[in-house]
Amino acid sequence: MPQPRLFLVYEPEKACLDRLMNQGYPRDRATEISSYLAQSTDLAPEFSKIWREASRRGIAFTPLDLDEAATGIAGSDPATTLVWTLTDGIAYFRGGTAPALARLAGLRTLGADDSLFALCQDKFRSGAVLSALGLPVPQTGLARDGRWLVEPPACKNGWFVKPNRLGAKIGIWPDSHCRDLSQALELSRRVFSHYRDEVVVQPYVAGRNVRASFLDVTGHADMSSLGVFLVESGADFQTMADSLALYGGTGAEARATGVYAEPELVPLAATQPAADGEIRRIASKLMNGLGLRDVFSIDLRVDTDDTVHLIEFEVCPGLPCFDFRAYCRAQWSMSLAEAMTETAARRLVG
Repeated sequence: MPQPRLFLVYEPEKACLDRLMNQGYPRDRATEISSYLAQSTDLAPEFSKIWREASRRGIAFTPLDLDEAATGIAGSDPATTLVWTLTDGIAYFRGGTAPALARLAGLRTLGADDSLFALCQDKFRSGAVLSALGLPVPQTGLARDGRWLVEPPACKNGWFVKPNRLGAKIGIWPDSHCRDLSQALELSRRVFSHYRDEVVVQPYVAGRNVRASFLDVTGHADMSSLGVFLVESGADFQTMADSLALYGGTGAEARATGVYAEPELVPLAATQPAADGEIRRIASKLMNGLGLRDVFSIDLRVDTDDTVHLIEFEVCPGLPCFDFRAYCRAQWSMSLAEAMTETAARRLVG
């Protein structure tokens, strides 16, 4: 029997940057957009560690640039092959094609199916689905270049504006929390001018930022394995500049010069156990009702009265990011490389 093999498929930042520039984006805008793929940049130096950990578990590890994926997985044995997609995307990014390529080749995948790769990258559509499941998501308006497609509800606390199909805080600025709808429309013009994207406009919800992370290392983990942490950055919300200072090449530079410090992670259960329990219920419903599995993350806001607001979910969480590494250490007592390869081994070799 062939040796079990793990393919890790990712889209590099540079491939995205070059493609966007060929589409006419200025270099600075293309750089901002492609920074969403910084986890492929951040994880690449650790491929040798992942390879060693995989070898110890009897697995061959092969990282694959997305453009090489179709050829790289061709002819693989479905009984001994697992495909893990590191980076997602359906619009500005293309990683959402990887699980579809694996399905076309008859290979098993780790993570959600490709339909959720498309859904999570469209905040307006995903919000509608999450609302239909009865989950606590803010009502959402949609605007394109200064024109309402769907008007948002009234809100005494103002509104929050962000691009519809871009992640990693791209297009979120200090004034993204606005006080009137004319300002929201002006932000939609700015986003369209910079990124050619629509914006979602949601009632601003008070509270602190919470990240819930999940990796099913054992193959049968339940909600007790969900890591729920307050993300204490000292700011009400993270901006694009904050994100650029955390990840990829610009993040490494910022950390080296002391310009930016990683936010503090605090277990939510230590101070708000009721909210922690509610988040685990929400995550369970996302798994049972939406089909999340294996690996994902959820962004939420939690108020002082334990009210929980679900903001969005990710099928490709930033594995090499500080928060997911901390989760692997806290929940599984493993490094990222160990947790990734143990997760694969449980599917491939039992």
